[in-house]
Amino acid sequence: MRRIRWQDGMNRRERVKKYERLFDEALAQPDPEKLRLLEAYYTSGEWLEDYEADERGEFPPDLKRGVLSQDALYNLLSGQDR
Repeated sequence: MRRIRWQDGMNRRERVKKYERLFDEALAQPDPEKLRLLEAYYTSGEWLEDYEADERGEFPPDLKRGVLSQDALYNLLSGQDR
């Protein structure tokens, strides 16, 4: 799979918000394109960077970030939530 890099000028918080929105939408109504984008993010180094930043407490407490939950995202991508 091709490695994705976030657009210049976008920060980590904006990236997490974007993928969180896609994650919520895909949970409610699985869509092949959204799942493809989420899988590309999950398998990229960016997801791991965001996950580690979250573990270090670098995000504000009010930032919704279920997309950084390893189990929830993995289950969605593997079809276990469908």
